[in-house]
Order: sequence, then C-alpha cells, then structure tokens
Amino acid sequence: MADTALRPAPRPPGNGPRRPRSLARRGGWPAVLAVTTGVFAIVTTEILPIGLLTPIGATFRISDGTAGLMMTLPGIVAAVAAPVVTVATRRADRRSMLCVLLLLLVVADLLNALAPAYWAVLSARVTLGLVIGGFWSIGAGLPARLVPEHRRARATTLFFTAVPLGSVLGVPAGVFLGSLAGWRAAFLVVAALTLLTLAALLGSLPPLPPPTTTGPGVLRGLLAGRGTRTGLVVTFLIVLAHFGSYTYVTPFLETTAQAGPGLVTGLLLTYGAAGMLGNALAGGRAAGALRPVFGTAAALLGVAALLMPLLGTGGPGAAVLLTLWGAAYGAVPVCSLTWFLAAAPDAPEAAGVLFTSSFQATLSIGALTGGLVVDRSSPATVMVLGGAVALLATALVRAYGHRVHPDTAAPDPAPGVRA
Repeated sequence: MADTALRPAPRPPGNGPRRPRSLARRGGWPAVLAVTTGVFAIVTTEILPIGLLTPIGATFRISDGTAGLMMTLPGIVAAVAAPVVTVATRRADRRSMLCVLLLLLVVADLLNALAPAYWAVLSARVTLGLVIGGFWSIGAGLPARLVPEHRRARATTLFFTAVPLGSVLGVPAGVFLGSLAGWRAAFLVVAALTLLTLAALLGSLPPLPPPTTTGPGVLRGLLAGRGTRTGLVVTFLIVLAHFGSYTYVTPFLETTAQAGPGLVTGLLLTYGAAGMLGNALAGGRAAGALRPVFGTAAALLGVAALLMPLLGTGGPGAAVLLTLWGAAYGAVPVCSLTWFLAAAPDAPEAAGVLFTSSFQATLSIGALTGGLVVDRSSPATVMVLGGAVALLATALVRAYGHRVHPDTAAPDPAPGVRA
C-alpha cells in the first residue's frame, strides 16, 4: 500500500516530488501506535469472554455453550460487516471511519458492563461485530501508509502485536479484575482505554483518503484467483481449530486441571506472552517463507491442542502446552493476512476484507461448534477435535502453499481498483 495513495501536495516548478502535507504534520510511529492500540482494545473486548465465561454464565444462569454465543455473534456480524462497511464507505476518509468505529466500541463496552440481562450482552456483541469488521478491513493496511517504505514490515509486525497483547494483558487483567470487582468492571476499563485511544487517533493520524476503491466487482475478481481461494480454505481450518477449542480453555482448566482463578490467570498470561513471541518471529519471516512458517505454526497448534487432555491435567503441563499453543497461534493472523496480500498485491484493502470476513466467520463457527461439543461432551473433547483440524490445515499449507501468488492465467483480481 503505497504512500503515493495519499493525495499529493502541489509540486513547485523545478523541484522534485514533495511528501503529502498531512504526513509532514502527522503520521509516523505515533500514528501506528495509536492504530495498534485501537486493535488492542477491540481484541481485548472480543476475547474477554474467554476468561470471564464462567462468571458471566453464572450471572445470567446459562450454560458454557450458551455463554459461548458471546464469541459466536461478533464473528458472524464482522464477517458480513467487513465487505458491507468497506464497500459502502469506499470513498470516505479512513481516519474518520476509524474514529467512528472506536466510538461504537465504547458503546459496546458500556452496554456489556451495564447489561441487565443476557440479551443486552448479545446486543453489545453485535455492535462489537460491526466494529471488528470495519476496523480490521480498513486498518489492516494502514501501518504501511504511515511510515517510510523501509519501515513498513516493522510497522505491520507492530500492528499485529495487538492480537497476542490482548491475551497477554487484556484477558488475564480482565480475569484478575473480575475476581476483585466483578466481570462488568473489566468492560468499563476497556471503554476508558478506547476513549483514550480515540483521542490519540485524532491527534496523530493524518487525513487518509482510500488508496483504492473497493467495489463488489473487485471482491468477486479476487475470489477467482487460486491463491485467494486456497487462502480461504487454510484460514478456515486453522481458525476453526483454534477458536473451536481455545474458547473453552477456561472451563477445561477449571475442570480437568483443577485450576483456580489465580492459576487460570497465570496460564492465560503465559499463553499471551508466547503469542507475542510467535507474532514477532513470524512477522519478520512470513513474507519470505510463508509456507514453512505457516505450516510450522499450524502443526505446533495441533500438537498442543491434542496433548492438552493427556499432559495438561496439571499446572506445569498446561503451562508448557499453552506456551506452545500461544507461540503457534501468534503467527497465524500475520501469516493469513500475508497470504491474502500476496495473492492480491494490487488490491490491499480488498485483501483485508477477505481476510477479516474469513477470519471472523470461522471464529464464530468455531466457537459455536465448540459450544455444541462442550454441552454434549466435555472441554477435553473439543481440544482433541481442534488439534486434529489444525493438523489437517498443516497438510494443506504444505501441499498448496505455492498457490499464494496470483495466478497469471486468472482474471485480473482488481479491475478498476484505482480510485
């Protein structure tokens, strides 16, 4: 996504090209950090129910499977919102869109915190789904627009640290805060953080006209490419494996490993820290060695999930496996987005839409499927099933990873993509 996508300032006679005035005033690393913090707030809100599943379920007297709808609904809505919001606002300034979406996130967090009944919680999660779909689709490619070309890979890696950081800080902090002041307090804290992030965005982001016009025809064109279609299948399998099992890791730790709130918090913190490491390692290597990096991550995730019912029955074993699991999953989002961007280099925002839609739709399917299994069997069963699906994803990455690049025989994936 080139900086030249921004509207250039007039060029004085006899001088070379000038940088856009907006980037001369704002942008750079403060802007990248602000966008990353926004993703952190979104991710934390999205996955907080994983750590708070039991107390929220107890408040409204619902089963673990029913409580899992808190993970299912946002994914379904986000999968639809990603293309709809992006296409509907394809000519809108991206800075304004991100700010509006963060305001909606504040509303969702407050509604979560003040919910009088479970239907209100689910309403908040629907609002969250709108935010996820729009923010990820629009924001995934922005870090590369905010820094010089030689810093783009580092900016993208920083952007994706928000995903595991939500597990490192967001979920354990939410569990700890929930044990002290109740689960509602966790959502109030995230609402406050989101307001601060909104102020940071307003102060650091330059005006950001869309670099491309993402219409329905562009998305249809991308789906015609083999690389994109293969990426959709691989993303579906690995995300299904992860969220179908990890959504119910807290009930597993409480029942199978006999872990109390303090140990659960520590284990989730360990998982998140490993996720940051996995993201950092994959971020610098995925572009040049996508197939081995993605395949290794999927394999490690599968092995960790499969072994949880055997070796994760105590604190030490669970800690080792969750460390392995966290490092593996930390590499998944950046590998998946790298796949889509490589398959559609001329339509980065459209590639972000497909990434967001496929990721979020599968997240919801995984959480829903896992909930059905948990209610009819046990958390240990979903671990085994999740591990098996992850190993299937591993085989597909290794067999078809060469399809990541655009098929030159396929139709142009982005006809008329330029604004």
